[in-house]
Amino acid sequence: MSLHIPADFVEKYNKPGPRYTSYPTVPAWAPGFDQDDYRAALTELNDRPDDELALYLHLPFCAKACHYCGCNMIVDHEKGAVDLYLDRVEKELGLVIDLIGTGRQVAQFHWGGGTPNFLSEAQTERALNLFRSAFSFNDDAEVSLEIDPRIATPEQAAFLKNAGFNRISMGVQDFDVAVQKAIGRNQARDRTLGVYQGCRDAGFEGVNIDLVYGLPGQTSETFQNTLREIIGLEPDRVACFSYAHVPWVRPNQEKVDTTIMLEGYDKFQLFMLTVDMFQDADYTWIGIDHFAKKDDELSVALAGKALHRNFMGYATKPAPHMLAFGMSGIGDVCDRFVQNAAEMTPWEESLDAGRLPIVKGHQLTDDDKLRRHTILNLMCNLELPWSLTEEKWGAPVNELLADSLKALPPLIDDGLCEMDDTGLRITAKGRYFVRNVAMTMDAYLGKGKGKPIFSRTV
Repeated sequence: MSLHIPADFVEKYNKPGPRYTSYPTVPAWAPGFDQDDYRAALTELNDRPDDELALYLHLPFCAKACHYCGCNMIVDHEKGAVDLYLDRVEKELGLVIDLIGTGRQVAQFHWGGGTPNFLSEAQTERALNLFRSAFSFNDDAEVSLEIDPRIATPEQAAFLKNAGFNRISMGVQDFDVAVQKAIGRNQARDRTLGVYQGCRDAGFEGVNIDLVYGLPGQTSETFQNTLREIIGLEPDRVACFSYAHVPWVRPNQEKVDTTIMLEGYDKFQLFMLTVDMFQDADYTWIGIDHFAKKDDELSVALAGKALHRNFMGYATKPAPHMLAFGMSGIGDVCDRFVQNAAEMTPWEESLDAGRLPIVKGHQLTDDDKLRRHTILNLMCNLELPWSLTEEKWGAPVNELLADSLKALPPLIDDGLCEMDDTGLRITAKGRYFVRNVAMTMDAYLGKGKGKPIFSRTV
């Protein structure tokens, strides 16, 4: 390993904590926030006609449920279920367009799930055309989706590229057959490689691969074999997510055999191995769990301290607002966070009644905006210059957040970060624990009750 980080040190910092795709994080949002609040945000958006938008569409359908999955998904083979879902998406889009009009510029459009490539070609074209007719996409807009190689083909990859997607992410998780069996995801290696090559042949601007570490059955040796094979494929980006075992949130995870699952320090070593292998292969380590080729936009943005983060992950084409559609979709509009109903029936019933399906949200306070700006800069660019807030807030970070910074000396003593007259910087060791550093500036942590809802930080 490139760094020696002892087991007791890892245990000290391995605690539940947010991933900070937003601040405040979802548990701090109030259920009293409803469609009227969202309508007010969308109406305010009309006063900002030049602001670009990001769009997210949640497509929850999967061919089969995997044991480890933490996504909001359904397995539904009822004939016409997808078309009925798209009918409601069309209704939801119509309600939004009634308030903001058509033709707004879009910088980023992402399809998540579930399994977006579960849709047929006709359904895919229908969904794309719904949004194309309502918005104006920038010439360089990122239009991306996630696919499951188990139900994909090279021909489908070519169709998706021709339909207008320019970036594609493939879920691999792990090539090891025993691990696949343990997570209920039998994924033939040859099929996955064939779909990957199909994506390359189709000419996508970016082909990404998703992995998960900490799965049942994984060992340092088996995961190293997977990493070696992935590196040999030379994907543009790789996301290597930590498996979060939260069966009280996702009951399907009760099928996971935790007796064959690495935890704590042993699990942490899997990620250290990942970092070492990708950096040795000349990839840039992005944020907390992404890797990108040196010439990739993410790497360039990180080098230029211009990386951003939103609900879709790390981004290079930031838009000040994100509109989300579909069940469980989360949006960010005019300093309000909004979340759609996460279950199908209430989402459908709201739309059938002509209501936006909002179940909770949050209007950012001035303090929220300040902390959001500092936390996301730390998560993305691994530093916090005191001057970051001077132009907008009229004072440096170390004055505005002086009380929060009092929690930093123990982390500095442990070598996670360095602080001087110019700002705060994450160290090489601290990169593995950047979430812990960011947590010191979170005004909402520790106020919830019940079981932890955040994944552990390592």
